[in-house]
Amino acid sequence: MTTLSEKPSAPSTRQVSKRVSQSVFDGSRLRVVLLVDVHDGAQQQFLEAYEQLCNQVAQVPGHVSDQLCQSIENPSQWLITSEWESAPPFLTWVNSEEHVRMVEPLHSCVRDTRSLRFHVVRETGGAAARSAGRRRLQASPRIGDGVIRHALTFTVRPGSEAEVKRILADYASPRARVDETTRLCRTSLFMHGNRVVRAIEVRGDLLAALRHVARQPEVRAVEEAINPYLEQERDLNDQESARVFFTRAALPAVHHVTADELTEGERLARYYPARPGSGMRLAELLAQRDEAAADDPGSPVLRSTIFQRDDVVVRLLDVRPGLGAPPEPGHPAGLEALLDGEPVGMDLVTDRRSPDA
Repeated sequence: MTTLSEKPSAPSTRQVSKRVSQSVFDGSRLRVVLLVDVHDGAQQQFLEAYEQLCNQVAQVPGHVSDQLCQSIENPSQWLITSEWESAPPFLTWVNSEEHVRMVEPLHSCVRDTRSLRFHVVRETGGAAARSAGRRRLQASPRIGDGVIRHALTFTVRPGSEAEVKRILADYASPRARVDETTRLCRTSLFMHGNRVVRAIEVRGDLLAALRHVARQPEVRAVEEAINPYLEQERDLNDQESARVFFTRAALPAVHHVTADELTEGERLARYYPARPGSGMRLAELLAQRDEAAADDPGSPVLRSTIFQRDDVVVRLLDVRPGLGAPPEPGHPAGLEALLDGEPVGMDLVTDRRSPDA
C-alpha cells in the first residue's frame, strides 16, 4: 500500500508534449477546491471536525496551506481550498486509508461534497507576482478532447472470477444521455485474476454521470448480483457503506496522451504490479514512456491513459487495429525496481460505446 512518505520524483516544471491532454506529473502547484453542503444546524459540529482535520493535514508531505470559507448567502454552504506543492503528494494522501479515517468525522454533518482539482497556470498581484518565479506554474494550457476519463477497481473472492465475468458481461447498457450537457461515451471492463477494472469516458460532468449510472435499474441489478462475490463487503442501500466502497474503488486517471492520428483503435489494458509504496513513481515513468511513443509515427499506440491509486497501476491503450498488443519495450531506467512482477494483459469483458459518442 502507498504510504504518505512516498516521494515521487522531485517536482520541477517541465514542458509537457502538446499531445498530453491530462497529466499530474509536470511539477506545477495544485489547487484543490472542496464544495461542502452542511446539514442544517450542524455548522458548529462541522467547524470543529474541520479544525481537527486541518491540524492533521498540515503534517502531510506536500501540503502548503488551506482556507475554510462560509457562504455569505447560505450558511449551509462551505468552501475548503488547499494548495499543494504538486499533484502527486495530494493524490497519495487523498487515496490513502489514512485519508478515509481522517475525514470520517465530517460525514455525519455533511449532506454533500464536490471536489475539484486544478493545476495553477497563472498568478497575479502583490506577493504572488513577486514570488511567481519561485512557485511552479503549469507552463501552458492543455488542449483536450472534451472527454473525462475515470476508472473503478475492486477485487472479488478467488474462485468466483468466471461467475463475476459472466455477470459483468451480460447486462443492458444504461441510458447514455445524463442531461443536456452530460452523456456517457464509453465503458470498458477488464479483469485480471480476481481484480476488476471498469474504465468510463464521459462528456460533461463526471459526478453527474456516476450518479446517473448508479441509479439505473440494470446497473443496480448487476451491482447487487456481484455483491456476494466481493472481497470488500458493501451495502448499496446504506449511504455510508456505499460511499466508503466507491472511495476505495476510485482509480483516477493521472495521465492521458493521444497521437496525431485519429484512427479508431483496438482497446487493450495492462496491469503493472507495483512494489509497495511505488505506484505513483511507476505511473510517472510509464507516462514519460507514453509521451515519447506519441511522438513516434511507428508506434502502434494511438491513445494511452494511465490510472493509478496506491499500488494499483493500469494502462488503458487504443492500438492500431490488427496489430494486437504492442510488446513491452525494455524497461526505462529505474522501472524494474518499482515492479513486483511482469506487466500482464487484462482480459476484456465488455467494451461499450454510445452510438453518438
